[in-house]
Amino acid sequence: MRTVPARQDRRWTWPPAVARGLPPVFWWIWAGLLVNWLGAFAGPMLAFSLTAHRGYSASATGFVISLLGVGALAGNALGGLLADHAGRRRTLIAGHCCSAASMALLGLAQERWTVAAAAFAVGLGSGAARPAAGAALADVLPARDRQRAFALNYWAVNAGTAIASVLAGLMVVYGYTLLFLADAAATLLCALLVWAKVPETRPGPPARGTVRQQDTVPVRKDRLFVLFVLLTAVFAVVFEQRSGALAMVMAQQGHSPALFSMVNALNALLVVVLQIPLTRLVEGRARDRVLLVAGLLAGAGFGLTAFAHSPAAYAGLVVVWTLGEMLQAPAGSAVTAERAPEHRRGRYLGAYGAAWSAAAFLGPAGGGWCLDQWGAPVLWALCAVLGVAAGCGWLLIVGSKDFRTASAVRGGSGPPHPENHQENHHEHHREHHREKGKAP
Repeated sequence: MRTVPARQDRRWTWPPAVARGLPPVFWWIWAGLLVNWLGAFAGPMLAFSLTAHRGYSASATGFVISLLGVGALAGNALGGLLADHAGRRRTLIAGHCCSAASMALLGLAQERWTVAAAAFAVGLGSGAARPAAGAALADVLPARDRQRAFALNYWAVNAGTAIASVLAGLMVVYGYTLLFLADAAATLLCALLVWAKVPETRPGPPARGTVRQQDTVPVRKDRLFVLFVLLTAVFAVVFEQRSGALAMVMAQQGHSPALFSMVNALNALLVVVLQIPLTRLVEGRARDRVLLVAGLLAGAGFGLTAFAHSPAAYAGLVVVWTLGEMLQAPAGSAVTAERAPEHRRGRYLGAYGAAWSAAAFLGPAGGGWCLDQWGAPVLWALCAVLGVAAGCGWLLIVGSKDFRTASAVRGGSGPPHPENHQENHHEHHREHHREKGKAP
């Protein structure tokens, strides 16, 4: 007689199940990330500092802020390369130190060329640190734990950002310079945490004769992954409309800046409250389907904005596209880490991060241009089409046999390649004994 499996116990306990079983290295990286974003005081006030405090015009302010995105785009590529060659730990420390020094300079500089150079360097340092941190996490975590680990990281970013925004508003009465110096100090503290507590996790060079042909292909020639990154950029461009285009449309409708601030605050609050339980809910689900749902939710949330006029309607749509954000962020990072060969993880995660950096630079400008040329209904319709297209594209690519096979060969979650079945079986056996504490 067939037995019915017992239903998994989902009662809440402390610490939550999603946070259990992760190694100390992860928690030190996570703590550094939380400290860094808790101290991100300058970001929310940068535009105010440049216009109200230094007399910059709107166009000059926009140029400086765009340099942050350009620097982050370059930093992701450079950081990924350095993480694979110089090591994750060194790249993390160097990125944080560069960002801290540049942030202090950004607060103190008076010459416009110095301000511009400092903004670019802040983006460069912060961008370089991201793929190194992601590669370090992928190094120390098995594939089954990566999605929840990236979800916990995303929670830390949003919790820190929400608190930092409030603190920045309280601290600004003492001057803008204090915000930049405090931000630099928090980033430097993050570097010190990595230096003191995070060991080097980069795997050694693969033994001669063990490197598979597909693991030597440059990132740009991994066509399936390049398509995955391009679809991520499409999704990210849609998502970037939450800051620029959404603010402009709400202003045209006569809504106050305070209401727009509440919309952004609701987004951060939802991530803080729901990210962990949502991660637990989708744990073990096929990532191609998780990404499909993320794209559909983003497309629906932004597409239906064409019909939003009241505060209640905007609040409801924020819930929809925030759910898409919470599903995509950890799943996308986990898919990237699994697709990458061990000795190329930094470069793969750098390419993935570059998609978001490029969208942060192009998304607001593209949304504004579309509003000027065609109006809000066309913009939101395009967002719906692009969001759905990204989700369906992810389903086809991540769910394809070629993509899943390569991920499995490299330690991912797909089905194993026939040639490596015995190798995977022995590795599973060794992992089982390690978990039991009986490994020789």
